[in-house]
Amino acid sequence: MVLSRFWLVIFISSLVFVTITLFSGNAYSVDYVLNGKKDDPILISEKYLHEIPSFIRDSIQKNDEKTFLINRDTLNADTTYVYKNKTVKIFSGVQKSDGVLPTCKNTLVDLILPLMAYLAFFCGLMELLIISGASGKLAKLLSPVFVKVFPSIPKDHPSISYMTLNFAANFLGLDSAATPFGLKAMESLQEINPEKDKASDAQIMFMCLHASGLTLIATSIIGYRAAANATNPADVMLPCIITSFIGTIAAFLIVGIKQKINFKSASLVIALITLIAAIIGLLMYVNHLDLIGKNYFTSNLSSLILVGIIAFTLLFSFVKEKKFTEANTTVFEAFVSGANNGVKTGVTIFPYVLGMLVAISLFRNCGLFEIISNWIAFVFSNMGVNKQITDALPVALLRPFSSAGSRGFLIDSMNTFGADSMTGRLSSIFQCSAESTFYVIAVYFGSVNIKNTRYALPTMLFVDLICVITAIFVASWFF
Repeated sequence: MVLSRFWLVIFISSLVFVTITLFSGNAYSVDYVLNGKKDDPILISEKYLHEIPSFIRDSIQKNDEKTFLINRDTLNADTTYVYKNKTVKIFSGVQKSDGVLPTCKNTLVDLILPLMAYLAFFCGLMELLIISGASGKLAKLLSPVFVKVFPSIPKDHPSISYMTLNFAANFLGLDSAATPFGLKAMESLQEINPEKDKASDAQIMFMCLHASGLTLIATSIIGYRAAANATNPADVMLPCIITSFIGTIAAFLIVGIKQKINFKSASLVIALITLIAAIIGLLMYVNHLDLIGKNYFTSNLSSLILVGIIAFTLLFSFVKEKKFTEANTTVFEAFVSGANNGVKTGVTIFPYVLGMLVAISLFRNCGLFEIISNWIAFVFSNMGVNKQITDALPVALLRPFSSAGSRGFLIDSMNTFGADSMTGRLSSIFQCSAESTFYVIAVYFGSVNIKNTRYALPTMLFVDLICVITAIFVASWFF
């Protein structure tokens, strides 16, 4: 219900704002909202040749291409005058994201189809883990902890192993593997959900822990910083871990209090201490490495573990081949069956993702997001907050809506202010320590056709806010 209303508010407010800007004369055309593409110049006016300044008119007439650039600035888009068919079209600024129609196309071509491929492969592997019995063994091993965090889940339930693999993939920065494992977890949790159109306590806890984004190896962030010529691309790794860990603990406490979980459980305390010890141990190991060693370690650890998971799944399935025979199938046929289910899941979630991304496209291109972002930055600056912090806020504000959009702001902030600046580093921490909340809600709950997400969305947004505040303090402390 909350998500539906929020979606409608974004859509309606964006359309109203577009209409107002058009008829108030602040916009020349709204076609870019529908058909424009990201980084395309925006048409702001059209005049006859004699109506433009004489020095521009003379330059256009002398130019064979009938164009003229003015206000050249390395930080802002040029204003372009294009003379064609007796009129001069004036373009200025660039589009923030794809329009509605390109978004529809790109959602399918650039997002859903690759996601379906990942889903097919990893769901195929998950089917092997299920039939071979590996997932059951993992669930049995972790049940003492998970039954405390998820009291409504039966002991040794298959969803435990799926959630474990999802958390592990997120922890290691394996986004392509985390989503298939997470969707499989939601599907398994839905089987024991008494109200099929309403999110269960277990599903909400899983979603909030997943969205808190606990990450050990921020592979993509390190890559972006390396491309931006950062002196030490991995220097934000520890702040990212601290921020995301605090976000995860906050999510667990908030949802746990709501669901009346027993925080004094011995198994829960031991698991938490073990996790903290593991993080500290890895950090101590990475900290003693030199720059090349850190880059080598962070770029290879995640990939090696993923290769290890794939190898273990195939070898264990080969060893337990008799179980496949008992199930009247073979290892390969089981993989194909699981992959087929993955494709079906991709088809199911497509409309949910499409609806959310189109709304976000309208919200960004109509100008409302930029106005809100500027006002928030203005308020913070008048409160005495460092300008380097306010310059990084657009990444934090856009992160819950769009990973690609916030990534664009991240790259722009590093290019503008420098990868080693406070703004560049803080933007990196913002990008790493939170999740694309609305996308995640649409994908995960949409995959099992849940319409009532209960308190999942406000909790996830509140955790996002905690991560933003934590990131500011941590970045100020480290840098």
